[in-house]
Amino acid sequence: MTVCYDLRFPELFRILAIKGATVISLPAAFTKITGEAHWEILIRARAIENQVFMVAAGQVGVHPEGKESWGHSMIVDPWGEILAQVEEDGPAFCTADLDFHLQAEVRDKLPSLANRQAAAYTWPEEAGVR
Repeated sequence: MTVCYDLRFPELFRILAIKGATVISLPAAFTKITGEAHWEILIRARAIENQVFMVAAGQVGVHPEGKESWGHSMIVDPWGEILAQVEEDGPAFCTADLDFHLQAEVRDKLPSLANRQAAAYTWPEEAGVR
């Protein structure tokens, strides 16, 4: 499980995938401005690059100080296809069947997780660089 702002840190999702995650949930309260611009793109990117299902629950509504949450909950498969999505502005939910055979097929035909070169991701402090 990840939350909201975590969506902007792809390395977290990669770590989860390497450690065996097949589904990652993401409850979030993206603002209307950032949600409209980035929500779908980032969820689909995290699903594709990590070959995981993304189950993203977006808070919706107007909050104190006039802030508005984007909503638009969605479920995305490892190929980046949107399986289900809430498109209304009010409270709602979406559901989808997760096809783990498809996930295995994606990971087999495009083995980017298996082909990852761990040594290329050494942190600068570990390499003696400051």
